[in-house]
Amino acid sequence: MPLSEYEQRMLDQMEEQLRSDDPKLANTLAERARPSARRLTLGIVLFALGLIALVSGVATQLVFVGVLGFVAMLGGVLLAMSTGGSSSDGAAPEADQQLKPNKPKPSGGFMQRQEDRWQERRRDQQ
Repeated sequence: MPLSEYEQRMLDQMEEQLRSDDPKLANTLAERARPSARRLTLGIVLFALGLIALVSGVATQLVFVGVLGFVAMLGGVLLAMSTGGSSSDGAAPEADQQLKPNKPKPSGGFMQRQEDRWQERRRDQQ
């Protein structure tokens, strides 16, 4: 179900606020890449083989097989969770920031910023 106009506007405001408050975090979240299907599949297969080796090692009382199985399981999880380096959206956050005008940061403390936000919300609702 798509967002309503009001919800989309609020989401845009929250995103803009995040970018102005903590641009490093906003860039990190925007750049996060998803793991590839190939890495995910290989990770799951490696995990399953490691689990089989771990159970086999315990059943046959061969400690080194169990340890190797555990290491394989750990490697499979790490492989499945890895993103493989750089993301495909590397330049997008910087381009978005260049298109949007820089809004001056409100001076004052926490309470002043909260009051400014409240006033903005009231103006948007009217």
